[in-house]
Amino acid sequence: MVELFIAKRYLRAKHKLNLITIISFLSTLGIAIGVAALIIVLSVFNGFGSLVTSILISFDPHIRISVIDEKGFSKINELESSLKNISSIKTFYPYAEGKTIILNKRSYEIVTVKGIPASLKNEKWGIPTKIISGKFDLESKSNEDKIILSLPLALRLSARIGDTIYVTSAYNIEKTITTFTIPLTRKFIITGLFETNNRDYDVSYAFTSLKSAQRLFGLKNNYTGYEIRLDKIENSEKVKKELQNILHANLFSINTWYDLHKDLYSVMTIERWSAYILLSLIIAVATFNIFASLTMTVLEKKKDIGILRSIGLEKKSILKIFMFEGILVGIIGTILGLTIGLLICYLQIKYNFYPLDPEKYIINAMPVKIKFTDVIAVSLMSMFLSFIASLYPAKRAANTIIIDSIKYE
Repeated sequence: MVELFIAKRYLRAKHKLNLITIISFLSTLGIAIGVAALIIVLSVFNGFGSLVTSILISFDPHIRISVIDEKGFSKINELESSLKNISSIKTFYPYAEGKTIILNKRSYEIVTVKGIPASLKNEKWGIPTKIISGKFDLESKSNEDKIILSLPLALRLSARIGDTIYVTSAYNIEKTITTFTIPLTRKFIITGLFETNNRDYDVSYAFTSLKSAQRLFGLKNNYTGYEIRLDKIENSEKVKKELQNILHANLFSINTWYDLHKDLYSVMTIERWSAYILLSLIIAVATFNIFASLTMTVLEKKKDIGILRSIGLEKKSILKIFMFEGILVGIIGTILGLTIGLLICYLQIKYNFYPLDPEKYIINAMPVKIKFTDVIAVSLMSMFLSFIASLYPAKRAANTIIIDSIKYE
């Protein structure tokens, strides 16, 4: 293609150090820096996003079904049958939870106590994997209730493993108001301490057996919901839609792992897009340099344009020559930026040359995760801006009047 050949020649011919050469070099360098910065920042966001998701998924169910109306208690058996018939569901179990007041000597805390089956001790996710002291032991013997507290709660209550604490549920408090009796308080023995690295759970949740929770909240044999783990987390939305078609929306609420932390992910998405837009301005400024250098090149090559047009080259071909020249600058800058950005990300993944203090953070190095979609998005955006910057100078070159450009030659 003759147009591409001439564009390459013009680009290589800038061996003299003049203003056009400097502007072209700065535009290439600016695009490279902008692309590299975008790749690095987006990869860091991906790394933190994956870290947050892994922390949440290691503790949260993939889907949670909650009873929102007392009429839903009568539909629990139907719900359990429906869960057994969905092939994507790997495991599920019932739970019972409610607000309580936990007392230890003169200290007290308002905490959500959650009752789960004692058989979960062999699971590789959830509370059994977060025990840092003591053990996962919720099996009651001789009507003895057991509880697992988070480390921050234990510190606030000045409690330790083996201590007996007193728990009163909001249900019991409401009952005493209507019956004018003393609130029922149950004794629990602390058998373990957990820590999830998630403040929302660590300061507001405690765990006991399902039977103990049912007695505490006056649920008899009812459950407040089910927690579900799937064979693949990607099937969460699909299974949610299946359950919505089966269950009554006014009796049950269905939330995926994403729904449970939607606010957090929304903030992370906003931060990611803000960084993308702001760093794209670096590339945009660099493409202005392409515009400037091409405009000056058109003026410098006015005689060449006139000669090419006089020997039969069409306007469309002149347009292509200068479009190709601007796009080639964009391609060189983009490839250089991708190489630098991906190399830095690789070195961070491989050697962790940017460490973090493990005493302050839950990780020892800046997390990085490269996504192919980010590389494509950044590359396309860079090329699009280069194309837009090249368009006007190329059109100006194509519209050059032949007589005016060669009449003095």
